[in-house]
Amino acid sequence: MSDDMITWSDDDSQSKADAMSKMSDSVDAYTGLGKSQGSTYRHFIDIEPNRSVRPGFNSSDYYAFRPGEAVPNQQRRIIKMCMDAYDKVGIIRNIIDLMGDFGSQGINIVHRDKSVEKFYQQWFRNVNGKERSERFLNNLYKAGNVIIYRSYAKVTPQLNNYMKALSSDIKVEVPNLTKNEIPWRYNFFNPLTVKNHDGNLSLFMGYKNHSITTNSFFDKFKAGDIPNHVLETLPPNVKQSLIRGEKEIPLDPERLSMFYYKKDDWRQWANPMIYAILDDIIMLEKMRLADLSALDGAISNIRLWTLGSLDHKILPNKAAINKLRDILSSNVGGGTMELVWGPELSFREASTDVHKFLGSEKYTSVLNSIYAGLGVPPTLTGMAGNGGGFTNNFISLKTLVERLQYGRDRLTKFWEKELEIVRKAMGFRYKAHIQFDQMTLSDEASEKNLLIQLADRDIISHETLLERFKEIPQIENIRIKRELNKRDSAGPDKAGPFHNANHKQEMEKIDKQGKINKQNNQQKKTPKENGRPLFQQDENTRKKRVEKPRSKPSVAEAFVYAEESWAKVSEVITKAFLDINNKKNMRQLTKSQFADLEKLKLDIFTNFDIGDDVSDDSIYKSLKSNVKTPKVFSEDLEAKNINIENMNIDTYRKYIIGSYIDHKMHN
Repeated sequence: MSDDMITWSDDDSQSKADAMSKMSDSVDAYTGLGKSQGSTYRHFIDIEPNRSVRPGFNSSDYYAFRPGEAVPNQQRRIIKMCMDAYDKVGIIRNIIDLMGDFGSQGINIVHRDKSVEKFYQQWFRNVNGKERSERFLNNLYKAGNVIIYRSYAKVTPQLNNYMKALSSDIKVEVPNLTKNEIPWRYNFFNPLTVKNHDGNLSLFMGYKNHSITTNSFFDKFKAGDIPNHVLETLPPNVKQSLIRGEKEIPLDPERLSMFYYKKDDWRQWANPMIYAILDDIIMLEKMRLADLSALDGAISNIRLWTLGSLDHKILPNKAAINKLRDILSSNVGGGTMELVWGPELSFREASTDVHKFLGSEKYTSVLNSIYAGLGVPPTLTGMAGNGGGFTNNFISLKTLVERLQYGRDRLTKFWEKELEIVRKAMGFRYKAHIQFDQMTLSDEASEKNLLIQLADRDIISHETLLERFKEIPQIENIRIKRELNKRDSAGPDKAGPFHNANHKQEMEKIDKQGKINKQNNQQKKTPKENGRPLFQQDENTRKKRVEKPRSKPSVAEAFVYAEESWAKVSEVITKAFLDINNKKNMRQLTKSQFADLEKLKLDIFTNFDIGDDVSDDSIYKSLKSNVKTPKVFSEDLEAKNINIENMNIDTYRKYIIGSYIDHKMHN
């Protein structure tokens, strides 16, 4: 019997009884063990006699032992981790690059004046506006914070001459610039190098007190000193700060523009769009590491060669073992090995099933979560398990379009501010506008067909149609004129559903058909037996027609007169009433004033008879006479319950006109 284990012999009953007795003494050592303890080693063991509670284990306990996998809580670290994810994860980079390219696609500047529009477009090309727009959206979706620093260009004599030469072609006058500078370059700063010195006070007061670390300037110089030829190119405030050896350089708030991706008012910085899917990105990286680890053991097969047999009491000697080892080591592989041996040799091979773990199914849920967090619907990625229905696909697609439109709105706000600076500097009267291509995520052929139909109905211009088809309108107009001139001199006429190639022949055919119809009509005409002969003038003077006016106007004439008279009275009285009460429009009148105005209209209108001249003078004359509504007419309105308080203004006007006609024609 050993010290570590208890044994006994089947032939000795006493040793077996002693072993069972010692075993009974060890029963108290059997107990259950908790597999985990969380929240800084909290435990609930023996909270009561012989009663314990298993402690919990949450994500904070998990990340306490794996700090490299934890998602940070500080905003600057969040921005850093999101930017690293963009640099390292191909899916994130491709989607954000696609969103930036798609959102800035077709950006252009338009103006009501064609010559001013050409100037703006030339300036937009000089500042590299399209590339800057793509970088704006890329930083907005990637880091959530876009920090832009504007640099100006002094209007030197050379630049002034260039602008004058440009204006001679496009008829733009060069004004006297107050600051003698215009925007000329835009730089994007890394949000991690910019600090806000006012903290939460800037959120409340709206201050812009930001600075940039000097590491952004010294990173390319090992000695830490910037050469003079580089130092002279920097702005004066930056140059003085570097000379004084300051670690942070203040940024001019007039030159600084900051835009955020859906930032809350109580946050100093916005959380990037990628922040919501950092856990999924970490899971994706861990799964890739697991695949790499599994690949190392995917082909680790074990072959066991056994010499001899314990059951048959056969053991190999050293010579047999060495001989088998030499035979196996001499085999270079790549073919079948023939081995002749006795019955004492056996062979067994063991392999792993790790290849089953290397499938792509485990990535599906993680990738879908990443795509959904970025706003990309599964129908566009090809990873949808089923169709999802039209409604789900439409909502997912709408989410992506709205996210792209939000970026365009931020970009438009930035460029509108810059265009306003240029407008004031150049003295232009009207402002320019930013225009984008329409985002097409549906049937492009159907949309282009709709554009052609809109141009046919003169709803949109042909210039807009050509721009949507990615053609230059000026070039196309020149080409069309060239083709028309070529057809006039040589070549066949254009034929199609909107162009008749036989236009000349059709005109001749119409002319001949008209002559034939005229001859046929003349042949059908025969002189009448009674009456004046054909083509003969009257011999005696005809009697003049005497106009006999009707004693009373017809109902139609009365109705037309009443409509026009009421409109004229209403126009004159309303204008005078508003002037007297110092009101700009009818909406500023009180309820009582409105009732007084309608009563005054009724007094003037009902004192005109059908056929009377209703003019400004006649209306003012009635006002001076202080005329009132006839008593019979007022009683008739009261009996019929016609008043402005019980009906709207249009219904009231119709009843007044109807009662007026009935009253005037029957009394």
